[in-house]
Amino acid sequence: MGRLFGTDGARGLANLDLTCELAMQIGRATAVVLSADKKRPKVMIGMDTRISSEMLESSISAGLCSVGADVLLLGVVPTPAVAFLVKKYRYDAGIMISASHNPFEYNGIKIFKPDGYKLPDSVEEKIEEIILDDTSVIPQASGEDIGRIVRSEFAVPDYIAHLETTIDCDLEGMNIAIDCANGSSSVTAPRMFERLGTKCHVLSAEPDGVNINSDCGSTHLENLSHYVKTHPECEIGLAFDGDADRLLCVDENGNVVDGDKIISICARKFLSEGRLKNDTAVVTVMSNMGFFKFCEKHGINCEKTKVGDRYVLENMLQNGYNLGGEQSGHVIFLDYASTGDGQLTALQLLRIMKKDGKKLSELASEMTVYPQVTKNIKVSQMGKVRFVTDESIKIAVKEAEKELGDKGRVLVRVSGTEPLVRVMLEGEDAELIRYLAEEVAEVVEERLM
Repeated sequence: MGRLFGTDGARGLANLDLTCELAMQIGRATAVVLSADKKRPKVMIGMDTRISSEMLESSISAGLCSVGADVLLLGVVPTPAVAFLVKKYRYDAGIMISASHNPFEYNGIKIFKPDGYKLPDSVEEKIEEIILDDTSVIPQASGEDIGRIVRSEFAVPDYIAHLETTIDCDLEGMNIAIDCANGSSSVTAPRMFERLGTKCHVLSAEPDGVNINSDCGSTHLENLSHYVKTHPECEIGLAFDGDADRLLCVDENGNVVDGDKIISICARKFLSEGRLKNDTAVVTVMSNMGFFKFCEKHGINCEKTKVGDRYVLENMLQNGYNLGGEQSGHVIFLDYASTGDGQLTALQLLRIMKKDGKKLSELASEMTVYPQVTKNIKVSQMGKVRFVTDESIKIAVKEAEKELGDKGRVLVRVSGTEPLVRVMLEGEDAELIRYLAEEVAEVVEERLM
């Protein structure tokens, strides 16, 4: 993990960790790196609905222009829209300002290459070195060489038009509920689903700068579940996160359908249609044991990676796979997108429901979910560093693994985006894994606070 950029861009508390000065420096350093290949690079910037997003947009734009880069402001858009549009518009880089599923106090900056993929570690390290180590003299543009800023009028309609091409049927007559998390999907999802013919019940699509992800969206499914239960005409509930790069669902009964189940449904359908490349789906070590058993039963190969959609994507690109994702709802359809896209995922799922004529509960029931308990323990920054070598934690994990034997597993890892250590246990005995998770979590908390 880099000094500024984590597994999913640079993140922190807006105006405290992620300051205007740092955002401007990131803009300048990015322009310097891009200028190595092009005299006057073009960079687009999108953002989510956080109160701090416009402030950071201004700072990054100023940094870019001061070094001679031209800037296109997309306004509020989903993260995958930036990844798509940077390639469509043939720009030199795309920047998204968002902290994804985190509370509004946080914000982040992630950068995409011209092909729509995130910057590799080596390029992020160059940007970090310019900012932190003064490895390059940052030029000061003047006169007509100063960059210009323009605003796009077509970002949202162009992105929606792209999404609509990813399915081969309309969704006429389908009755759906969508929770936009008061985030980026507020400006795209209602418009798109209604254009495709659905009766769309819209929740949490009134962003005010501070209500993004607040008791709504993919991190808080309770309201959506209740709404679907009390509106029996709804066939499905779709929940996006703040920047709309992930999707979780509830079925017509209000039961949660997570990323593992979504991937299993899509993988099986793609396999039957001859569209699942190398008959393989890529997931992370956090996927449920039930997913792996589902793959065995249906003749689907399964690749496992470290946690993080970037590692899933790396595996897919290296091995020629086209479907992968995470339990948390990041799902990558490489035939259509270079990153996870919640609305694209929703369209694929709705297409399968319509084509197969099946309820979501029926499709999801094909995969058995084994009991899984996850504990998120807040730790200090030094605690995250000490985690790797702490012997007490290693002993606690080994004892839990011994107790579970071959009927479960233990996974303890540092979050790449938050000041957390995540403790996950999975197995056949729900009561036992709950008890062991508490035991391990207590040790982590004692040692790393």
